[in-house]
Amino acid sequence: MRIGIYGGTFDPPHIAHLILAGEASFQLNLGRILWLLTPVSPLKNDHSISPWQQRLELLNAAIDGNPAFELTRVDIDRTGPHYAFESMHILRRMYENDKLFYLMGEDSLRDLPHWERPDLLLDACSSLGVMRRPGTMLDLKNLEQKIPGLKAKLCWIDAPLLEISGKLIRKRILHAQPFRYFLPERVYQLIIENGYYEFGGENKKG
Repeated sequence: MRIGIYGGTFDPPHIAHLILAGEASFQLNLGRILWLLTPVSPLKNDHSISPWQQRLELLNAAIDGNPAFELTRVDIDRTGPHYAFESMHILRRMYENDKLFYLMGEDSLRDLPHWERPDLLLDACSSLGVMRRPGTMLDLKNLEQKIPGLKAKLCWIDAPLLEISGKLIRKRILHAQPFRYFLPERVYQLIIENGYYEFGGENKKG
């Protein structure tokens, strides 16, 4: 099977995540996408990240109903730091007969040389599925020099440019601005019901 690995903090999971996953599934002919929730990202250790239990609840709600979407607990069930190359090697052992496509944005590809052991990440995956982002400046020749073999593993995904992020949604919730249609309906309801992201009475116009 061709399996996509979609990692992130998902704080919260929103419609752009789902749209990009859908495009990756279609364009790369993936039979399944494993959603890899990172409890604490080494790349975001200076940011405040919501408790992983909260994000796990919201992510399960976001992907519910699509049989091709599945949560993997690879990072949740082990101690950190959670480096992508380690997660992928665990998944490689679990799915040794399948082709694994690590999904990322073009901005993450640009920053890949700064990741922990990107060479080992390449070794563990069949391909990198990279979602194009207009305006991102990439020097593939330089990237190839820093990570030999990178270009041979690139698969490009064309997806709509959606200026939606978890940071934007959290800010809108905090400042009582509309946010409902940035999210799957059940995720929106859980945020309201549980008061996530400091959702309060003044926000109920959401």
